[in-house]
Amino acid sequence: MGEYRQAQIKRNLELRARIIQAIRTFFIDRKFLEVETPIRIPAPAPEAHINAVFTNDWFLQTSPELCMKQLLAAGFSRIFQICKCFRHEERGAKHLPELTMLEWYHSGCTYMNLMDDCEDLICFVARLVNGNDRIRYRGREIHLANPWTRMPVAAAFHQFASMTMEKALEKDCFDEIMVNDIEPNLGSPTPLFLYDYPASCGALARLKPQNDLLAERFELYIAGIELCNGFSELTDPVEQKARFEKEQQQRKSFGQPVYPMPQKFLRVLKDMPEAGGNALGIDRLVMLFCDTAEIDEVVTFTPEEL
Repeated sequence: MGEYRQAQIKRNLELRARIIQAIRTFFIDRKFLEVETPIRIPAPAPEAHINAVFTNDWFLQTSPELCMKQLLAAGFSRIFQICKCFRHEERGAKHLPELTMLEWYHSGCTYMNLMDDCEDLICFVARLVNGNDRIRYRGREIHLANPWTRMPVAAAFHQFASMTMEKALEKDCFDEIMVNDIEPNLGSPTPLFLYDYPASCGALARLKPQNDLLAERFELYIAGIELCNGFSELTDPVEQKARFEKEQQQRKSFGQPVYPMPQKFLRVLKDMPEAGGNALGIDRLVMLFCDTAEIDEVVTFTPEEL
């Protein structure tokens, strides 16, 4: 049995199962409905930097977002889903082309409420699987019980980068600076929410009413690892279509396939209530609890093993 990689990471896989069970308990206890939506869809959200996997004339979902928002429009106010998502050619220490995603949506709440949800969820999981409010990761102890830090993106550029957020956008190096200069400094010894992203970095997020240069979007970082992406949802179909068209133009300029417009989603968006939604990478969450820097150590099979 020793030659099997899966046998060597059995403890991690057992912990993974307990974490997923804890996540389900958290949401069911709070009266969220667990839903399932199709993995194969006719059109993904046409985001410039996320590439979908083709399957005949349709696509494997990059996220269940569009279908779950249609359920919000149909009157479901609290929903969550744990599912497989697919990103073309994403592979690395923290990336897989097939990943496990937790997404939840709650009508009547904003991105600020979702940050509270994240704190409650991860503390709940830690207490259930660890018996305390701490995670030890790569020699660092992360204190989950402390108040979590909330930092605007502009402030993170001021503190950690060599230029302002506005200058990085102008020079088209925003993502590069985020990855190399800012992210490694975030989320230790307490988790950190990075929020209020530039409007151009939130294709499906509502803009701040008092400042339409910023999107009501956040990401959570723990020990330098990005865990989730949440926002107050955009519910204006005209504005959403215009943003999708802009994303399609960017994809074309990058030489990437231009995806069909998700017309059914746009048609029902007018019926969607004000809501917040969040997508959290379960594989990365398990990495934190298993104290491993390699995503391969927390999944049963890697693409190369198939």
